[in-house]
Amino acid sequence: MPSDVQIEPAIDRLMRFLSVEGITGQEAAIAKEIQKALGEVGVPASAIRFDTANERIALPTQTGNLIVNLPGTFSAPRILFMTHMDTVPLCAGAEPVRKGNRIVPAGVTALGGDNRTGCAVLVTLAAELIRRKLPHPPITLLFTVREESGLFGARNVDPKDLHEPVMAFNFDGRSAADVTIGAVGADRWEVEIFGKAAHAGVHPEMGISATMILSLAMADLFKNGWFGKIVKEGHEGTSNIGSVGDKHGRSAGEATNVVTDYILIRGESRSHDAKFVRSITAAYKAAFSLAVKEVRDHKGRTGKVKFTSRLDYLPFRIKENAPIVKHAMSAIRKLGREPNLKVTNGGLDANWMVKHGIPTITFGAGQNEIHTVNEWVDLSEFESGCRLAVALATATKS
Repeated sequence: MPSDVQIEPAIDRLMRFLSVEGITGQEAAIAKEIQKALGEVGVPASAIRFDTANERIALPTQTGNLIVNLPGTFSAPRILFMTHMDTVPLCAGAEPVRKGNRIVPAGVTALGGDNRTGCAVLVTLAAELIRRKLPHPPITLLFTVREESGLFGARNVDPKDLHEPVMAFNFDGRSAADVTIGAVGADRWEVEIFGKAAHAGVHPEMGISATMILSLAMADLFKNGWFGKIVKEGHEGTSNIGSVGDKHGRSAGEATNVVTDYILIRGESRSHDAKFVRSITAAYKAAFSLAVKEVRDHKGRTGKVKFTSRLDYLPFRIKENAPIVKHAMSAIRKLGREPNLKVTNGGLDANWMVKHGIPTITFGAGQNEIHTVNEWVDLSEFESGCRLAVALATATKS
């Protein structure tokens, strides 16, 4: 039964993983620690491998996704359990401290419960299946890289490496009773504004201000309801400009007496409607294209705008009566809890797994106040997450 899960060893595992730094793109050390822990609980080295997803990711990434294949004790369709190994940069240098039923950071950093809780859940699942010789179908465990910086590990995994699972369970959130069956889709985009420098005190009319082009575009977007929360003719979404500067993360301008000649803007568009995501992005492109025509130098010349965008992830929504949802709800009820079906406005690795053709839902395992220095792990929810994983893995015998 799931209630037989050894919780203190699971918490020890979590503390161990929280102590290993592994910000997004730099997952080699935590991957090695997870690999070691899997071996300690009885997973043979031959069942553990790394894929080559990192070679397909444009950003520098130390290692590929970690994949574990556990043979079933009976013949049945394969199921997948997954989580991500990376943390946000704010977790660099984190030291976990256990305080009663919580784990908190010792210093002024985030903790990394997002998503070391998921890593500990998956290793605990393997430990319990092996220790107790529990009957289960063939299982794949997937630990992805670069989730926090764009879901790149899940995006670039080769589905063939997962051996055709019929469903997947992703652990990445707060409550084990939450069943996330849908998530928003998103574009990420960049705008480069090329103006012309001039002395702002002597001959400002000879310059073309990239700052003014940005300001006019943003004023237009705000006035027409394309910034922040967006509601248009029955469609809803959000947008944001996240950074304004130069290519090196510095200030867009370097002096008050020089007309700013270059700005790099990074932003995003989100919606549960894939077409509306593109509409939001198109509105930003149009606004900058119009604004650049309005700012001219003394000879009537304009600057230039280069707008580029990419699909970050597609939205998805799994039907409430789908087999995977019924399976999840049954497992949660076996723990004495009532499942809470939900959708999220944040992206998940599940977005890309669904795109790969694998129905995927997401549960929590104790994360709280993630991506902040106030982050903490609720050990009661972490325990529930561990028990839920075992229940999901052992409830499919026919």
